[in-house]
Amino acid sequence: MMSKMNRREVLGAAATVAAVGAVAAGARAQAPAIMSSYKPLVVAAHNGNRLKNEDGETGVQIAYRMMAEGADVLDATIACNNLPENSTEDTSVGYGGLPDANGDVTLDACCMHGPLKRAGGVAYIQGVRAPSHVAKDVMMKTNHHLLAGQGATDFARANGHNIEGDLNSAESFKQYLEWKKRVEEEGDKRTFAELGPEFIEKKGFEVAYQMANEGLIDIEHIHGTINCNAINSKGDICGNTTTSGRSFKVPGRVGDSPILGAGLYLDNDVGAAGSTGLGEMNLYHLCSFLIVEKMRDGMHPKDAGMYALKRVRDFSMGNPRYMNDKGEIAFNLQFYILDKKGQYAGVAMRGGEGRFYSMCDDNGPQHLLMDAIYIED
Repeated sequence: MMSKMNRREVLGAAATVAAVGAVAAGARAQAPAIMSSYKPLVVAAHNGNRLKNEDGETGVQIAYRMMAEGADVLDATIACNNLPENSTEDTSVGYGGLPDANGDVTLDACCMHGPLKRAGGVAYIQGVRAPSHVAKDVMMKTNHHLLAGQGATDFARANGHNIEGDLNSAESFKQYLEWKKRVEEEGDKRTFAELGPEFIEKKGFEVAYQMANEGLIDIEHIHGTINCNAINSKGDICGNTTTSGRSFKVPGRVGDSPILGAGLYLDNDVGAAGSTGLGEMNLYHLCSFLIVEKMRDGMHPKDAGMYALKRVRDFSMGNPRYMNDKGEIAFNLQFYILDKKGQYAGVAMRGGEGRFYSMCDDNGPQHLLMDAIYIED
């Protein structure tokens, strides 16, 4: 038989029950408010944090602000890349990009939209300063991924993009004429028509590096490109890569930038990777796709990027075309990577002082030193 409770005990028990009920009710009330959130982040090549707009914002800052204001992530990454595309200060992309061996500026671009699971690209397009916008139109207005050459230019015109006759700036054309003169001198002053594409490609590459060593060309712009990838607070991932391609290339050459899996690849459930550098060596391995798949397996972005670079290195070792006199890989190849967890990395075949990538989060824009296979003095 239960004993009787006095008044104090009854009041104490009632208070305890009420407190427990209040806690439980509070827990039930708070539960629907718990939402998953992702760390907004922008990762790009070094030129994403170099030029500034009229308001003093760099490309990665613009992208980050746009996402904070609710813009689509792809539009934010394209806005980042539009800065160098429309500036003559950057000779690696868009207007004023270094031309091909004929003196023509030809451009490539690719974009991917994680939530929409769609992509678009253009290759060897001429007359359009910002091919990233045309790539987006290919993605949104057709069932194709890639349009090339005159067809890409015609598509751009039909969709309202301004077509210009020549995208050379005074500076880029001046650099081209100096390069052309030196190549002809290497060929005993024969004309380009007499020299042929094989000689021009081989000697032209050597002359471009010679001019870079003399400070006449930015060495980063010999294989100049910009990639920008971003994730917003909803976890939406998008990316954009744009380029004028290898400087003074054989006319008709298209590199990795507009190719899905090479110049850019992403999965909205995993992360994104994009590239700059010697595109041919990326194309052999589709490294951006490889990096995303390694992140899918649980690798950190840095480890996934270094895995891809080591594969490229091992493939290229022993080929004198790609080696320097130290027995190292001579070319550079870089990747800009982020994952769904908000982790990120910039990795390069050749790194060292002055080899940076760009990042912007809630702490603002930064230039960060790239991890690399080879570290230069």
